[in-house]
Amino acid sequence: MKVNKYYPFAFIYFFVNAVGLPFGLLYTTLLTPLFYLWVFLKGKRLIIVKFIAFATPFVFFHLLNGVSKYFYLKSFLLYFTVYVFCYAFYMLITTYADVESIYKKLAITNFQLTIVAVLFVFTEYYSFFWTNWTIAVGSIEITDWKRLTMFTYEPSYYSFLLVPIFSFYFIRFILKQNSKMDFYILLMVMGSLVLSFSMGVIGGLILSVFILFSLNSSTMLTSKKLLYSFFGLVTFFLLTFICLWIFFPENPFFVRISAIFLGADGSANGRTFEALQLSYIIADLKSVWWGIGPGQLKIIGDPVIREFYNYPESYGQVSIPNAFAETFALFGFFGIGLRLFLEIYFFFKTKVLQNYYRTLLFLFIFIYQFTGSFTSNIAEYVIWILAFTNIFPQFDKKQNSLTKIPQ
Repeated sequence: MKVNKYYPFAFIYFFVNAVGLPFGLLYTTLLTPLFYLWVFLKGKRLIIVKFIAFATPFVFFHLLNGVSKYFYLKSFLLYFTVYVFCYAFYMLITTYADVESIYKKLAITNFQLTIVAVLFVFTEYYSFFWTNWTIAVGSIEITDWKRLTMFTYEPSYYSFLLVPIFSFYFIRFILKQNSKMDFYILLMVMGSLVLSFSMGVIGGLILSVFILFSLNSSTMLTSKKLLYSFFGLVTFFLLTFICLWIFFPENPFFVRISAIFLGADGSANGRTFEALQLSYIIADLKSVWWGIGPGQLKIIGDPVIREFYNYPESYGQVSIPNAFAETFALFGFFGIGLRLFLEIYFFFKTKVLQNYYRTLLFLFIFIYQFTGSFTSNIAEYVIWILAFTNIFPQFDKKQNSLTKIPQ
């Protein structure tokens, strides 16, 4: 049996990256020296210089406006570890020809662990895999609902990790490039996504798929392969919706959807408009153009967020759970301007729309940055890198000659 030498690193990243470590610290962070050495030996000798050059304007104005130097330096070192990881990841996927085998191993291992998690759900040890969730809308209240977290810190992060794998097997399915095993893997990953019950990730994927079909409607609505696949999916979800409506109308899915639309879902509110509102308030304390700087949320932002939500002193660490909003709080208008510029620049530079897989990933992560994640989230940067790197040319539009329905 062929051994994949990179799979142990993928396993760490996907399953146990934070297990046994203090909150905020990852094994991929501790492995930064190894990643840097590997990149250095591959001939990339100027990565530190590039990082410093990119950061210098922000550092200058942040120091000018005043920062807590200890937390500032600590956070910049964290961003450097993220930068090195991303550099190493890009080098890996552009030099290693069998990323697909890593996806497959991760998906199968995840399914096996999901089965184990289901066996634990009704035991006193459920917290190894699950997180309790409570929500109420009107007279309906759901308490102690279990959401699959696996070994990550929250369900949404776990489901976020599944997005590249789900997207890969989903595109394979709609293009009819899949085997029976690939279809089973798609169902396995979908099952884990449902059990995580992360409406941000699931909703982002649904919206991204809808936009993907809309952008390619002239092809997809006249292709037998794609239309049959799409019809099968729509029929499945429609039947599921009807069954839930008839036999289980007060199910967690309907309750949470109702809460989101009624503005009663604290998680959804905190990850969207409240995050944007808080980010402006916090940035304005120093500079709306340059933000307050990395690491300063603990000092400047913490009391603002606690007062906004009336959190007690005993409440744990607070944050802005929205990557775009956090970028604004830390780096101001220049930060979000640069963020959007780079996203749009690489979108056209790398011709994202020429590949179905990359288009789906780009749509998802572009949408999701306004509803969740955070600025040092390596899982988010992995999706951006995959969206801007054509490692699966079998999903290129020009590689897929689609048979049209006879007139």
